[in-house]
Amino acid sequence: MAAHNLPPEFAWLLNELFSEVLDGRNETLTDGVQRALGRRPKDFFAYATETAASGVWSN
Repeated sequence: MAAHNLPPEFAWLLNELFSEVLDGRNETLTDGVQRALGRRPKDFFAYATETAASGVWSN
């Protein structure tokens, strides 16, 4: 980030986010998808694979 002349606070923030906030310790599963959609949640990889195969993201 320093090579791109960004403030040191940006580097600090990214470090804080990836080492403290997004480290997985706050990860919990809930039943929100089940309650909202009436079905079990899908793994993101499965969702992306199925959606890509449907052609909806193609131009």
